[in-house]
Amino acid sequence: MKKINLFLVLLICIFQSCRDNECDLLCIIPPQIFQFEIVDITSRENLFTNGTYVLENLTITDILNNNESVEFTFISENNIDLVQIGSIGWETEIVNLKIDISDKNIFNFYVDAERKTMDCCTYTEYNEITIRNSEFELDNQTEIYQILVE
Repeated sequence: MKKINLFLVLLICIFQSCRDNECDLLCIIPPQIFQFEIVDITSRENLFTNGTYVLENLTITDILNNNESVEFTFISENNIDLVQIGSIGWETEIVNLKIDISDKNIFNFYVDAERKTMDCCTYTEYNEITIRNSEFELDNQTEIYQILVE
């Protein structure tokens, strides 16, 4: 008898927790990872790969957040060096990043990101993505921004 009562209590709890407006399955779609390749404007040679710049001199700071340092990943594979920023868009936010190498401003990166939920999935919608203080090209297939440096 105790087993039947326990089963009934569990069954009632399960049905109580399933309502029409609740999700049976919650999904989380991560925000975009922004990738940058810093290249010479004329030769299109990667400036980290050819030794013009070194990783130790790269700094990324958030202008809107008291110039706080921003975490990034440096990928060095197949003679292509990329800077990746994956922390933008996990919440609704506006960031204005300053990317410097040896105290020289290479470019600024502005993002207005809005975290949304629809059909039980959370995702990021980008209201604005802007690169300032540098020419650039976006490869739509790889989603890598080539920052063109003189």
